Order: sequence, then C-alpha cells, then structure tokens
Amino acid sequence: MSAPRRVSPLLLAALGTLVFLNVYAPQSLLPVLAREFHAGAAQVGGVIGATMLSMALASPLVGVLADAVGRRRTVIWAFALLVLPAVLAVLAQTLPVLNGVRFLQGLLIPGVMVGLNAYIAEEIPAPERSRALTAYVTGTVLGGFLGRFLSGLVANWGGWHAAFWLLAGTSLVGFLLARRLPPETQFRPHRDPRSVLCSLGTHLKNPALLATCGVGFLILFTLVGVFNTLTLRLADAPYHLNSAQTGFIFAVYLLGVVITPIAGPFLAARGPLVTLISAAACSLLGLLVTMSSPLPLIIAGVAGAACGVFLSQSAALAAVQRSVTQARSLATGLYHLAYYGGAAVSSVVAGHVFEAAGWGGVVPLVMGSMGLAALVGLLGWRGSRSSYG
Repeated sequence: MSAPRRVSPLLLAALGTLVFLNVYAPQSLLPVLAREFHAGAAQVGGVIGATMLSMALASPLVGVLADAVGRRRTVIWAFALLVLPAVLAVLAQTLPVLNGVRFLQGLLIPGVMVGLNAYIAEEIPAPERSRALTAYVTGTVLGGFLGRFLSGLVANWGGWHAAFWLLAGTSLVGFLLARRLPPETQFRPHRDPRSVLCSLGTHLKNPALLATCGVGFLILFTLVGVFNTLTLRLADAPYHLNSAQTGFIFAVYLLGVVITPIAGPFLAARGPLVTLISAAACSLLGLLVTMSSPLPLIIAGVAGAACGVFLSQSAALAAVQRSVTQARSLATGLYHLAYYGGAAVSSVVAGHVFEAAGWGGVVPLVMGSMGLAALVGLLGWRGSRSSYG
C-alpha cells in the first residue's frame, strides 16, 4: 500500500469555501425574496430549507457512491454539476420554482462534503489529519460568510438573480481546483450491495455515531434558526437594513475562520466531548445577549453563538471519524443526513415561531436545541472517554 501523498491545507480550505458558498448564499436575500414573492417568514425560509432537505436526503446515498467510485472523482463531478442549478435559479420566476432549483442544488453539494471528509480521513497521515480537517472546516466557515455577504452585496447592486450567476462561476472554479487533489492511494472500492447493507447495519448499531448524528441535527437547527430569522428581524423596524447591510452582519462568520484553527490543538488534546460542552456554553451565552435591542450587542451575541456552533461542528466531525473504521463515506453521509435534516426542520419551525412570537420566541427555541446538543454528546460519548475526551 502506497504512502499517502501530502495534500495542501490551503487547497482543502479553498474547496470547503467554494462548496459552502452555495449552501447559505440566499440567506441574506430572504427579505428581498419575501417582498418579491409576497411570502411570510416560514414560506421564504423554504429557499434555505429546500436545499437542506435535499442535502440531508442525498448525503447517505452520496456516501455509498463515494465508497464505490472514489472520493476524489465524486468531489470533482459534484462541483461540475453545481453550475447547472445556479444557472437555472437565475431563470426562476416563482418561489416554488426557485425552491425546486435549490432542492436540486442540495442534491449535489453533499458530493463535495461527504467525499472530501472521507478523503481527508484516508489520504492524509494521522499526525496531519487534525490540521487538514481544521483547514477544511475553516474553509466552510469562510464560505458560509462569503456566500451570504457577496450575495447580499451583489443583489443590492444587480438584483437577486446576479447572486446566482456568482454561484455558477464559483462552482466552476471549484471544479478546476478539485482536479488538483492528488489521486487516492488508500481508497478501496466497496461496490457489493450486501457489503453496503452490512456497513449500514454496523453504523446504525454504533451508539457513539448515532449520538454524533443527534448532535449534528441540533447544532445546525440552532444556526439556521438564528440566521434565517435574524435577517428578517434586522430588515424590520427599528433597524431597516437592506440586503447589503445584512450581508455585512454575517461578517461574524469571519470569527470562525480565526477561532476554528486556534481550537484545532484544543480539539486534538482534549477531545470532542470537552470541545462540544465548551462550545455549547459559548453559544448559550451569545444567544442570551441577542435578546438586547442595541444593534452592536445583537451582533456580538450572534458572533458568540456562531463561534460555539463552529467549534461544535469541528468536534462532531472529529467524533464521526473516531467512531468508525470502515465505510467512512457512508458514516459521514449518515451524519450529514442528520445535520442537514436539522437545518431543514429549523427553516420551517423557526419561521413559524418568528411569525408567532418574534425574536423573543426564537431565542428560547435555539437555546434549547444547543443545550440538548451538549446533553446528547455527554450521554452518547461518555462511554468512550479514551476516544472522545
């Protein structure tokens, strides 16, 4: 078996950035789309929820595909195909059509995420793996910010259609960069359906993996619940922010670019469990601060909440890889099924809560989900202290 080739952390960070530009880009456009399509918070939240739902549904299937044809090939083709739904979104004339295109987009995004996570686990030597994973997660954080920020900025200048032209271009760049990933040396294809079912059964009997899936569901429920409704809150009185200004609010994501690499050594030394509990405490404190009215305090509170979610995501991704020794793409796919399932549910639930009770109703909802994430991690990972800290 050949020795793993060195992979640039910058390349992994760039790929994480480019794929996550697609995930949350319309979030800063929600007030604009709500006005154009005469939709309420729950309805317009479907622009995010449709993508999250399809990402959740596609992730396990993409895991099976990546285990069969290879992680690198899956990443490359996923980026290539992402150009198509971005162009189709430009042509959408109604909200249901836009949601349908966003659903298609979500079917392709997991090809990059699931394939790349398994690629990192297998192709990068163990001593460098935490750094590589941190680089990738940092890239996803940067992509989450840039998608929201650039789409808001571009839409304020050229309308919301221009934001999707931007996504088409960045997906093409992702395709070109993904081709620079070194060929796999550790990958062994799994194409026997019986083997897939056996691996699935093994994963579903793995308590630590199931707990990690629960944590993933709850932490993204928190993040999407906050940011879907935050844009609507700040577009209303007394703030009246436009799409470009709300895009600037998402600069709090840049803290994740700083915090996540710094937390890498902490995660490696203390393990996912301690990291998760510390991160949840940070998020809960930040969410409490957002109950205030001054805009600077709201931004500070959202920053704290977001940093906690970023650290929780790093802990959960590390926990997935520590909990399995085979069929890693399938395990990562199951995690993303739960993770993005939480986002899809939150897009609807948080929207209805915001319509009924405003921000004062959303905050207790997301604080409950973040606190429950810490509890699930504590109970599910506690039996494996040697692995989970």
